[in-house]
Amino acid sequence: MLRRVVITGVGALTPVGHDVQTFWQHVVNGQSSAATITRFDASLFRTQFASELKGYDATNYLSRADIKRTDLFTQYALIASDEAIKDAGFDFDKMDPFDVGVIWGTGQGGMETFEEQVNEYALGNGQPRFSPFFIPKLLANMASGMISIRNGYMGINYTTVSACATSNTAIMDAFNYIRVGKAKIIISGGSEAPLTPASFGGFSALKAMSARNSDPAAASRPFDVDRDGFVMAEGAGALVLEEYDHAVQRGAHIYGEITGASMTADAYHMTATHPEGIGAAKAMQLALTEANITMADVDYLNAHATSTSVGDLSEIKAVLSLTGTEKTKLKISATKSITGHLLGAAGAIEAIICLLSMRDSVIPPTINTTVLDPAIPDNLTIVTKEALPANVAIAMSNTFGFGGHNSIVVFRKV
Repeated sequence: MLRRVVITGVGALTPVGHDVQTFWQHVVNGQSSAATITRFDASLFRTQFASELKGYDATNYLSRADIKRTDLFTQYALIASDEAIKDAGFDFDKMDPFDVGVIWGTGQGGMETFEEQVNEYALGNGQPRFSPFFIPKLLANMASGMISIRNGYMGINYTTVSACATSNTAIMDAFNYIRVGKAKIIISGGSEAPLTPASFGGFSALKAMSARNSDPAAASRPFDVDRDGFVMAEGAGALVLEEYDHAVQRGAHIYGEITGASMTADAYHMTATHPEGIGAAKAMQLALTEANITMADVDYLNAHATSTSVGDLSEIKAVLSLTGTEKTKLKISATKSITGHLLGAAGAIEAIICLLSMRDSVIPPTINTTVLDPAIPDNLTIVTKEALPANVAIAMSNTFGFGGHNSIVVFRKV
């Protein structure tokens, strides 16, 4: 018999807040995090701004030894997971360590380490100058490994990589392992530290990011007629997934239940979504079927919508293929307009948004969207400008990634 899976802890380290409470307050208030980059000189790039972790100081959270041996993406993972584990409040000493696992996600892994070490080699006139920490810091799986080492969790442990669909992929895998009885608790989520000259410059060269350099705070504008690309961001989101009976037995606070999750592939293009949203629609339908509901039952959709011309509309087409032309109770918002796009960590923080939306009966806004694209029909309700008070019993989170990855998770209020 399949087991029920719930979320009992959350943690967030984002450009709009270094903890869940601050993060959620700024998301509900619709405060943009985008500003001119301070991490490095981006003046020669087409895009010159991003959503950075403002005031981040690793020494506030981690020992100097841990800082020395970890890339930023792993640091972010440790900090967010620490908050989620504390929030879940389970007594690990009373558990079999093999019953607790970690399934983490990252799109790029240790990009800062890679770039730094290659530059060190180049400056060394061809003489080897690599750090012994180079490979351990670089590896994409190191975040999941370090969370395990830090806490003594000896169960399932690995990393998923599916570009911007990564976090939802990790959450889906954790969900499936728990419900078939292969773990009682799994720490899941994603982290990303892409704000390096090479990573940022590469995305800038793709012309995937907004070039609204004169007004960064208004640059991410999903569904707006004048959208021109996404705003890159960094950070992490963590969730503690737990078998329902185990959570109830120990009296845990439950944020919500995962009732469905699915993945498909567009099999269409390296970087573009399918223009008709065929793969996305199928993934959404599969997740809804697994949850034993239809789109008519969904109260809130946290859209992937990154503020790109084709991507936003392909997602709308996918939604319309499930809702039809009738007006529904479904409310849609695109919170990347606030947080920026955390790439492989996006799904994790947007899952948290879905859970807190259910808890607090509020749907956060899509900011900066002043004139909706005329291709979006009136039967769909896009929440813009301000948060909307609403009963949210069922929420869905969409994520899509380069390579054609579509990953969907459905949450239910318990």
